[in-house]
Amino acid sequence: MSEAKTIVSAFFENVRSGKNLQAAYEFMHEQVIAHQVQSEDEYTITRSPKDYIEHVEEMQELYGQFELIIQEIVADENKVYVRWKQIGQTDKNKAIIQIASAVYLVERGKIAEYWIQIDRKGIENQCQ
Repeated sequence: MSEAKTIVSAFFENVRSGKNLQAAYEFMHEQVIAHQVQSEDEYTITRSPKDYIEHVEEMQELYGQFELIIQEIVADENKVYVRWKQIGQTDKNKAIIQIASAVYLVERGKIAEYWIQIDRKGIENQCQ
């Protein structure tokens, strides 16, 4: 397994899953560029490990301790593509499934940048 794929896999297992949030400092640079798409609008934000921890904590507040299933992970040198399914619950015990994918750029042994797409309309439809 490539170093980049090992790093991103461990990031998902520990941080993105919510199991070991403090490991964000181990897997992410101090500033990570995050390219996102929302309603066909592309925008970029910068996230620190602390910001990312807060992001996952927000998801845990909304959906409880969710299950994260990596459906596909493919590496090409220092870029890693991941497609996953996240299964949580609303406060009314209704299942919420999120389907997402991202490409992560690993530089100097840590995540430096990523491009993410999430099926936000699917989440919206499930919350109705």
